[in-house]
Amino acid sequence: MVVLAVENMPEGEKGEISKWLIEAKAGVFVGNVNALIREKIWQKVEDSKSMETSALMVYSDNTEQGYSMKMTGTPRRYIVDFEGLSFVATKMEG
Repeated sequence: MVVLAVENMPEGEKGEISKWLIEAKAGVFVGNVNALIREKIWQKVEDSKSMETSALMVYSDNTEQGYSMKMTGTPRRYIVDFEGLSFVATKMEG
């Protein structure tokens, strides 16, 4: 299972992602693809032509939590690894 949430991604690039994943809500894609396709989708997100694109991908993985996460761009939140567990933290303003 893969969940991908993107912000500020051009419609054409979102259309490319929708070949593999269903856009359940604006900017939120869900699907079940193999690791190779998942990584190709992530590479497309990272190569986005829009410099303001940010994204979060959560996918099933053989970890203690049963999933892994990736982020790119400049989101207000970021992933923190604490002894093998992933948490999401918020950047403090000011």
